[in-house]
Amino acid sequence: MSVAFTREEDYEAQAADLPDRPISPHPNLVTPQGLAQIEAELAAARAAYAAAQVEGGVSADRTAMARATRDLRYWSARRASAQLREPPADADKLAFGGEVTFEREDGRTSTFRIVGEDEADPAKGAVSYVSPLAQALLGKEVGDTALVAGQEVEILAIR
Repeated sequence: MSVAFTREEDYEAQAADLPDRPISPHPNLVTPQGLAQIEAELAAARAAYAAAQVEGGVSADRTAMARATRDLRYWSARRASAQLREPPADADKLAFGGEVTFEREDGRTSTFRIVGEDEADPAKGAVSYVSPLAQALLGKEVGDTALVAGQEVEILAIR
């Protein structure tokens, strides 16, 4: 079939059929900052949904409505399943919400905070508690070593 005979509405209908955002099977542990981030995303999704409805909903822009609906479902589910975990009071062992500094075999040091999945941003020093890095380091103490990405690292500090 020639492209000349396809209808623009067909492309819009395909774009409007967005799959749901995948929800992790892991418990939705969140720090206080992570909970605030989820609530901000939920408020933004509600605002986007309301804006899509005002602009005519499905008849005007099916893609915007589908995106808003999908995001609203995702953030509502993440807020409903959020399990707030306060940072540990004692910093003897690395736990969820804690920050760890470690030294690699080549002498480089890295610092990461262990957070929930929606809050993770490795470029900003925040890794998910289900990441291989966090799994290798959780429960360790200052002076302990761990195997991270095939290299041995030594924990220098926990906060």
